[in-house]
Amino acid sequence: MSERTQDATQQVRGQQTGGPDEAWHALAAAEVLEHLGVDPDRGLSQQGAEQRLAEHGPNRLEESEGKPWWRTLLDQFRSPLIYILLAAGVLTLLLQEYIDAGVIAAVLVINAAIGFYQERQAEQAVQALMELVSPTARVLRDGEEREVASEEVVPGDIVLLEPGGKVPADARLLSASSLRVDESLLTGESTAVGKTSEPVAADAPVAERSGMVFDGAAVASGRGRAVVVATGQDTELGKIAEQMRAAEEITSPLQERMHRFANVIGLIIVVAVALTVAYGLLIGAELGAMLLMAAALAVAAVPEGLPVVLTVALALGVRRMARRNAIIRRLPAVETLGSATFIGSDKTGTLTRNEMTVQTVWVAGESRDLADLPEDPCDADEQEAPGPDAEPATLAMLAGVLASEADIEVTDEGIESDGDPTETAFLVAAARAGYRIDDLRQAWAETANIPFESERRYAASYRERSGAHHVFVKGAPERVLEMCGDSAGEGSDADAIRAAQEDMAARGLRVLATAYARLDGPPDSAEPPEPEGLTFLGLHGLLDPPREGVKEAIAAARRAGQRVVMITGDHASTARAIARDLAIVEDDDARVLTGRDLVDYDDERLRDAVVDVAVFARIEPEHKLRIVEAAQARGEVVAVTGDGVNDAPALKKADIGVAMGQAGTDVAREASELVLADDNFATIEAAVEEGRVTFDNVRKVTFFLVSTGVGTFVIVPIAFFLGWPLILVPAQLLWANVVTKALQDLALAFEPGEPDVLDQAPRGRQEPVITGPLWVRTAITGTVIAAGTLVMFAWALGQEELSLAQAQTVALSTLVVFQAFHLFSARSELRSVFRMSLTANRFLFLAQLGALVVHVGALYLPPTQFILRVEPIPLQAWGLIVAISISVLVVVEAEKLIRRRWGLAA
Repeated sequence: MSERTQDATQQVRGQQTGGPDEAWHALAAAEVLEHLGVDPDRGLSQQGAEQRLAEHGPNRLEESEGKPWWRTLLDQFRSPLIYILLAAGVLTLLLQEYIDAGVIAAVLVINAAIGFYQERQAEQAVQALMELVSPTARVLRDGEEREVASEEVVPGDIVLLEPGGKVPADARLLSASSLRVDESLLTGESTAVGKTSEPVAADAPVAERSGMVFDGAAVASGRGRAVVVATGQDTELGKIAEQMRAAEEITSPLQERMHRFANVIGLIIVVAVALTVAYGLLIGAELGAMLLMAAALAVAAVPEGLPVVLTVALALGVRRMARRNAIIRRLPAVETLGSATFIGSDKTGTLTRNEMTVQTVWVAGESRDLADLPEDPCDADEQEAPGPDAEPATLAMLAGVLASEADIEVTDEGIESDGDPTETAFLVAAARAGYRIDDLRQAWAETANIPFESERRYAASYRERSGAHHVFVKGAPERVLEMCGDSAGEGSDADAIRAAQEDMAARGLRVLATAYARLDGPPDSAEPPEPEGLTFLGLHGLLDPPREGVKEAIAAARRAGQRVVMITGDHASTARAIARDLAIVEDDDARVLTGRDLVDYDDERLRDAVVDVAVFARIEPEHKLRIVEAAQARGEVVAVTGDGVNDAPALKKADIGVAMGQAGTDVAREASELVLADDNFATIEAAVEEGRVTFDNVRKVTFFLVSTGVGTFVIVPIAFFLGWPLILVPAQLLWANVVTKALQDLALAFEPGEPDVLDQAPRGRQEPVITGPLWVRTAITGTVIAAGTLVMFAWALGQEELSLAQAQTVALSTLVVFQAFHLFSARSELRSVFRMSLTANRFLFLAQLGALVVHVGALYLPPTQFILRVEPIPLQAWGLIVAISISVLVVVEAEKLIRRRWGLAA
């Protein structure tokens, strides 16, 4: 043992914590295994793993405490609108209007309580949804490969590393085959670094510990096995956990927009109140009366429920999307999805079912349809493992099996597969032909392999049988042809091969090629060079049928003003055929750009191309990133799907990154805003629909609160300047807000989507919450509500048998009924309320009905009579109130009709 290794061993054995400060990287792999007490061929036993889990705890960093409850509570008061109410409360207290001050305080407390509860519930709901996409790791236990939750990985576990996966814990490499790992999270190194199983110096920095892989790193390429030496807080990642927790919270654009909106509304209220008070003082009004009116105006105008409703609407959007298999990881995606204009989608598994089957084999100039093989492998006649002198068609089948890393198990109940669908398709085809996969692999022992990588575009397996050595290759036809020197059989020259490939691809088949070569001996190293001088065997046509509902979803996207673009690694002809079947393109000769084309395109030319090209084929991850950037440069709001580790740059760059929940890698999911639990394109359109519904409901609530606030606000100064008594005291104004808005605005957030929500054009990036036409409607409704309330107050003042308190009660009740009618008209921006079902939003109907019952009851209960200073009013007054209040419904419906007839929807 070397002196360096002895020192490292003493350092390890002198510290029993298993922490990251030990020089695991300086020890030979065998010594690490000995220290951890683990068999490299069997891994830990399940019982041993459970014991170590109890000893070391779950493999996770100490969770951030998140926002403390007291901060969430204080946040309910951090709004300019709430500041105005607080000022009004203090003002009424100074004026010794204790009842009004108490009512204002009560409303502030109730509003804060509702907001606090809803925000905490929303945080818990999002956390629960994120647990659905928790990372996993492949480990060796009891001699078998198993997939376990990353939290269950323990020191001593043998982990299996493969492209796209994340390293679940700090681990010492035992073997590595072309392994490259992205450690940028730890080292800041922008490119992936090569890894070996050799020890390094004990004092080597993290970036130079080539024999280690670290928690949180991403496997970029190659394969490896490693033994876990540290988990959870003991990892290198644990050292930067505090910095990770300090990351700035993401704020939704809608939240920012609403914050700006609240600031503007608050400023308008303050200025309007100040000008009104100043004018009153100039004409000789008493200071006390004007201050009381200022408090009343502030209370009347403030839409204090707006922050609560925004939280509720976003939380509801997240939950609705989750029910439709769309898991939102970041709140901006809830609203941004509705604005998407460009959706770049993978083909395999997203647009199609990801159930590949070998349909056709072309060998030596002849095609064979595999449809005549038994569907159930159990029905096939069993065949012996073929030798190297078998027919070319048999060798082509054998190459497809031996160059595959997948596995299948044939049972009486069907076929259970483990691995990439394309890989398993070759195994299933061989099983249907009567071959046992295990027998083939045992007869042809593997001595080395080159795993498939997207950059490499082929996989190779070096095999030995009866002392003779061979290499079998499977990959993209053009790539395999480059490595071939001849072909098996007659009629399979390069031109014939390419013609057969084009014919298969034109039929919508994915085409792969197989080849092999006899070798003089085994490869010289565990990482053999690229094969050359191969004999071409055949072409294999595979079919992955479209998913049900995808064609309809693409049509819906088109109606919604969204372009669906296919971005795939498949051959151009295959991509065009599938795109045609799904109506992404209409013509058989639709333009398709390939990755090679993009190499010759500068950025400006590519920006022009994304306008009319709907199919991109043979695309590499870096090409996908360029496509996203080109579309964004054209002003598109881009959603793009991805599942591999190399898709992360495109997912991050897109306005909405969409990762696959089943086939996607951990890295892709972390780079995305949306995770599709079912990997189905139709789910994207469902999420777009829910995103639009969420924004529409926020708009409806905002319009309702602001328009009713305008009507309430103007009646106080108008009545005062007409020389009338104070039309409503602050407590009554707050009561009007509570009764007409407390639950009703929340209920509007539950409103189902408009029938044509997917037929509308996407919203612009800068489109405000309340558009120009809605501001016009706000002015109209505010005017109608104010005029009607003033008319009823004047009528009540003219009735000798009614007291001032009863006149104020008439005005208050008029506001309540006005806003009840207005609530139903606010359910849709353009649709007539008479065409909408009352039961479509039962919460809203029951909330409004309950509010009216509560208000009428308050007029007759002594406690509320005292607090609100109200009195019962005669039946005649109620009849007039209903008659005049329904006018707001008539006016708004007329305005909707005009907009529909004249096409003024924008």
